[in-house]
Amino acid sequence: MHKIEIPGAIIDRIKASRHSLHIFEDVDPTKTAHIIVDLQNGFMAPGQPVEITTAREIVPNVNSISRALRAAGGINVFIQYVVNDGARKAWSSWYERFFNNERRAAIDACFAEGAYGWQLWPELDVQPSDLVVQKTRFGAFVPGSSDLHEILQARGVDTLIITGTATNVCCESTARDAMQMNYKVIFVADGNAASTDAEHNATLSNMAAIFADVMTADEVVGCLAKAMPIEQAAE
Repeated sequence: MHKIEIPGAIIDRIKASRHSLHIFEDVDPTKTAHIIVDLQNGFMAPGQPVEITTAREIVPNVNSISRALRAAGGINVFIQYVVNDGARKAWSSWYERFFNNERRAAIDACFAEGAYGWQLWPELDVQPSDLVVQKTRFGAFVPGSSDLHEILQARGVDTLIITGTATNVCCESTARDAMQMNYKVIFVADGNAASTDAEHNATLSNMAAIFADVMTADEVVGCLAKAMPIEQAAE
């Protein structure tokens, strides 16, 4: 698990500019979606092209949030990164410039629809009531990447809980865009994973300062529990 460290200077600046460190503790679960970003075999299984070992460690925290939100009346949305001909053509600056031929072929094969790497990590708690949405860019809200925004708007969602991998790539990209599209964003400190602590903590600092309310998984579950009617929470 990552060693979480947000610099004290950033915490002090946040406290000086807001009423409190946390700003979305009054979450309405029925208007909330848990966005689980790219927890797929290609990012998580040993030996896969984009393996991020820490991503395997966050799964219990991700599952605890999924269960809590499901019980409270919210929705879980599992995001799957996919590579196809349309994506390669529309995002040629990435596919053609940032990879050599060998690396590009490995990524293409790994995240092709139906491939082992494209499939969701089997230890995730995925239920029939949950949604699965494919995306073709880092951020799920980039035009042409997915229809996530339309799906959420149709369900009246105004709050997002972000977990997944990589913290500093797809999770951060999705969270940044979501905030600017007027979603209330909760970014889970121990529910996201990156290749290094430094990359993870740099994103947490950016999220906390500008884009999101950074909470632990336990804090998120606690907020959801408080928001449930007493009789429902007792079940």
